[in-house]
Amino acid sequence: MSYLDELNEVQRQAVERTEGPVMIIAGPGSGKTRVLTYRIAHLLKQGASPFNILSLTFTNKAAKEMKARVEQVEGLEARSLWIGTFHSVFARILRREAGRLGYPPNFSIYDTQDAKNLIKSIVKELNLNTDYYKPNIVYNRISSAKNALIGPVRYARNFERTSNDEASGRPRIKDIYAEYAKRCFMAGAMDFDDLLFKMYELLAKFEDIRQSYQDRFKYIMIDEFQDTNHAQYEIVRILAEKHKNVAVVGDDAQSIYAFRGANIQNILNFEKEYKDLVVFKLEQNYRSTKEIVNLANQVIKKNKNQLKKSIWTDNGIGQRIKLLKAASDNEEGFKVADTIKEIQLRKHFKNKEFAILYRTNAQSRAMEDALRRQGIPYAVYGGTSFYQRKEVKDLLAYLKLLVNPKDEESLKRIVNYPTRGIGATTLQKCQLVANQNNLTLWEVLNSIDTWGFNKRVSKVVTSFTTMIRSFASELKRKDAYAAASAVAKDSGLLGLLYNDKSVEGLSRFENLQELLNSIKEFVENDDVETMEEESAERDLGTYLQSVVLMTDQDQEKNDDTVKLMTIHASKGLEFKAVFVVGLEEELFPSRMAMGTVEDLEEERRLFYVAVTRAEDILQLSFATTRYRYGSLQYCKPSRFIDEIDATNLEYVGLRAAASKAATPPGQWNSPGKASGGAKSSRAKMNPVKTVAKQKLPLREVNPSDYTKIQLGMKVEHPLFGKGQVIEIEGAIATVEFGSIGEKRIYLPKGRLEILN
Repeated sequence: MSYLDELNEVQRQAVERTEGPVMIIAGPGSGKTRVLTYRIAHLLKQGASPFNILSLTFTNKAAKEMKARVEQVEGLEARSLWIGTFHSVFARILRREAGRLGYPPNFSIYDTQDAKNLIKSIVKELNLNTDYYKPNIVYNRISSAKNALIGPVRYARNFERTSNDEASGRPRIKDIYAEYAKRCFMAGAMDFDDLLFKMYELLAKFEDIRQSYQDRFKYIMIDEFQDTNHAQYEIVRILAEKHKNVAVVGDDAQSIYAFRGANIQNILNFEKEYKDLVVFKLEQNYRSTKEIVNLANQVIKKNKNQLKKSIWTDNGIGQRIKLLKAASDNEEGFKVADTIKEIQLRKHFKNKEFAILYRTNAQSRAMEDALRRQGIPYAVYGGTSFYQRKEVKDLLAYLKLLVNPKDEESLKRIVNYPTRGIGATTLQKCQLVANQNNLTLWEVLNSIDTWGFNKRVSKVVTSFTTMIRSFASELKRKDAYAAASAVAKDSGLLGLLYNDKSVEGLSRFENLQELLNSIKEFVENDDVETMEEESAERDLGTYLQSVVLMTDQDQEKNDDTVKLMTIHASKGLEFKAVFVVGLEEELFPSRMAMGTVEDLEEERRLFYVAVTRAEDILQLSFATTRYRYGSLQYCKPSRFIDEIDATNLEYVGLRAAASKAATPPGQWNSPGKASGGAKSSRAKMNPVKTVAKQKLPLREVNPSDYTKIQLGMKVEHPLFGKGQVIEIEGAIATVEFGSIGEKRIYLPKGRLEILN
């Protein structure tokens, strides 16, 4: 059977249309990866050279999967394809052409933390108020400018940006940006945004380079086009200018990265760029049940600014989506954990087939507590990655310094670690000398005797620079693994951690060993990617580049754990059962998104992404109370709930013990009422649980009467419900609240009521 026979009609048309501009609108679960893969395979079948095909993705994981699939169809020829992330492909090109921009071919790539550390140093050197000029804020402003292709000179002349800076009390950001760019250049370093900014500069400035890559890339494909920013769009436009064989694949309904600079207008206005554009719509969903697909369609149709399409599926109807109302975020967590246990008993799903999605990272706490109590193994997705751990970054800094001695941030990180007597004061003086004489910090340290430092300082600094030069010499004679092992040992890093016999010390020592294992695997890996005349380099510089360009999804582990993650982090993933929690106004949609229609529509797209991660089971939930910013707040259900037809939902109500005051107004006050007050026969079949019999009145405890509460007494709390006092220590009672667990209550303020 031909690979084309595996495609539906629209997919096949998109694969076979290889010439001219093409836009493929791919709904969730519509098989876009297969279409991209087979499109590349079809090009090769038609005689296109793999060296002339460029396919850009947003994760290395997606790139590797695509290349592996093409290899299954076309064999080893696929290894010569230019497939990778925007950043990795452009970094490869920049390494070949960096000299034209004044950079060394072995330039360092600063990760986000490196960049923020440099900004922090510059703010301090300029004697600016660190409360206003926080590294995170300044970094985001610079990043935004670079993604808009605005360099430091244009930034200083840009009235809108400088006015915004002045209004926020940060008028010197333009000066920080200028100094930051200068310092990166002197250090032979680029940050993540520079890999786009400098790639554009390379193509815009040098006609010979521009024509060379336009000739090379006869066929260009872009995955997740809705997530591209202005810089990415412009680079693709330039590269495709000659042949115009550009195919973009994406879904405007899944554009959720505006905060990173993604511009939804890139996909909405693509037709204006290419008048002869052919559009294919992949509308069949192969992932989710009809109930899930219908719910997703109901919500996303509320957005005005979108490319019209109608997602459908031939999958079964599936079960109705559950909507859970909880008294608190804690109860929400316990209900979710209980449901996971129940589903595992009924359907035998593995832990890794469950995902809990939330709007903000802070929401994971209640979920983690509940899963721990139930003994359900879980992993918080997108937490501190292996390569961001301190001990790992320490060794990587040594290695980066060997490859590029100008790398200022790596040098500052390890110059006195392990401790060797080069203190902060000495380093500040050296930095001042470097700035005044337009030198790099390494150049100053390497000629320390000429700058008037005392003998002790000169001795320890000279010892350090001699050690680094000897490491660099070793690198020329040994492979990356042997050199890295020597650095880890002779620098004192391994010994320092080995001598720390604590549990944490052992873990850090094992992390260093794991890093060395990673380098060993890299050196010995025969599955090498090549691009045209380039050899398959197994050197340290190539390894360091691959590490720094890794994304969160590339570091995913397939262990059998329930996955907890933000909705942003879930994009591109799928699970048998998905729980979308915290569906409350000002949380989801976020309070930050209430200002404009565009922001609110992005929040709705985010909800669309969340629900379409689910294959079989979807549960939505909200809490009527939640602690935020240190105080208890009452919450209203998200407007997105009101946009769902009640026939899609099965309501799971609040337990009787919860406070009536915590119940929001509207449809929740009477069972059987659908969103917006519309009646629903299916809702009546699954009414919100209510108490049938009249309860006896509760006796409130006045602050002065809290001593009446005794051990073993039955009490009720407006948030946690019924419980029993199991311990009293002075004015603090420990109360067991059933499934919620134990809570310590300060009695004078605890609002406990004694049950009759």
